[in-house]
Amino acid sequence: MSGFLDGAYFAINYIIDMGASVMLPIIIAILSIILGVKVGKAIRAGLMIGVGFVGMGLIVDMMNANMGPAAKAMAERLGVSLSIVEVGWPGMSGVTWGSIVATIAIPLAIAVNLIMFATKTTKTINIDIWNVWHMAFTGAIAYAVTGNLWIGLLGVVFHAVMAYKLGDLWAPLLNDYFGLEGLTAPHGTSAYMAPIACLVDAIIEKIPGLNKVNFSVEGLQEKIGVLGEPVVIGALLGTIIGFLAGYDPQGALPLGIKMAAVMVLMPRMIKCIMDGLLPISERAKEVMHSHFGEEADFYIGLDPAVLLGDPEVVTAGIIFIPITLLIAVIMPGNRILPFGDLATIGFFIAIAVAVHKGNLFRTLISGSCIMAMTIWITNQTVSWTTTLGQSVGAVKAGETLAAMDQGGSPLTYIFTQLFTRENIPGLIVIAGIYIVCMVFAVMHSKARQAELDTAAEEEF
Repeated sequence: MSGFLDGAYFAINYIIDMGASVMLPIIIAILSIILGVKVGKAIRAGLMIGVGFVGMGLIVDMMNANMGPAAKAMAERLGVSLSIVEVGWPGMSGVTWGSIVATIAIPLAIAVNLIMFATKTTKTINIDIWNVWHMAFTGAIAYAVTGNLWIGLLGVVFHAVMAYKLGDLWAPLLNDYFGLEGLTAPHGTSAYMAPIACLVDAIIEKIPGLNKVNFSVEGLQEKIGVLGEPVVIGALLGTIIGFLAGYDPQGALPLGIKMAAVMVLMPRMIKCIMDGLLPISERAKEVMHSHFGEEADFYIGLDPAVLLGDPEVVTAGIIFIPITLLIAVIMPGNRILPFGDLATIGFFIAIAVAVHKGNLFRTLISGSCIMAMTIWITNQTVSWTTTLGQSVGAVKAGETLAAMDQGGSPLTYIFTQLFTRENIPGLIVIAGIYIVCMVFAVMHSKARQAELDTAAEEEF
């Protein structure tokens, strides 16, 4: 039995180590075949997902290689010396998968999902196995800090339950704004930070004058023509960031062209992923309807990467690079220099964009709140993430480890603080704010679902 478990552990970690671009195609192809998709079609679907993730990886690497130095240069021009450079989700996911909790997290997260679906406590059926690392992170941190494996496993369960409920919460929004009918994105920063946007949206709605302000990429295109197109906006934003970093035209203009490429290429990579997910999504619906009837209500949980093809999301992601740096500069007591996650800030605000129906003005306000909370929590969890890194041999004595993605998660912070009680005032403030935001998120989700139902009745 021990040999079997050791073999399973090795096999799982062997596949995980190959990354999402290999792991997800394999999983999707196998699941597709199990559900009855033809072998050739299943293999093609898996490969398309792999192509999409490789393409996204190349784009993110390009942004990191070009925006990273620009961000540091901007910080230096502002005379800021922040002592801890955050490594971003690529570094933190690798550290997380190194924990023993991560290997247990995959079957545990699947079991939680099946139990919740069977008991009708969630409508989300998650097929995005790679991003189980988010759940594993909460458990791995709790285990590394407390030394109690059971608390670590409870952390996985806690994050899993929250993720599936968030999947239910955002499904009407993804249908309404992104047109992803029957799909949801339960994982990561997009899902658990979007409740902040719901509270901000409700507040803005109550402020006369401010509630009338509305601008978007689509609106700009209508008013100023070609200058409002995503490719032009990307070029302008990239060039401006280059000049803010102190670059001369030979440095700023190429940066602008590369950001224009991001605006054009990112949606195309997302289309590859969506093309690959379509066969298993359609087949899963057929299977569910055959077993539970045509009235069966469920959502297929996908990677939040499917949200990054929207022009408003990509535009906001680029705009928030300098804004996030500015927040880091002015935040009292901050030690974190945003770096590794700057290229993927679109993940932090993607669902927030949908909450505000593409209104970039509101997204700028709520996104600033999201990034401020993220940076504040990241500061508080540096000792935890460093301890995790040391426990898996990724961090040497005297070094520190930080990442905004997951390291700045209110879910992980609240759960772990409940057991460590290192910062009771911080726990009370963050938990209080987050609970209020969740209340508004539930209200917002119900309102959007009512709008969809009304529109469907009128169309019928």
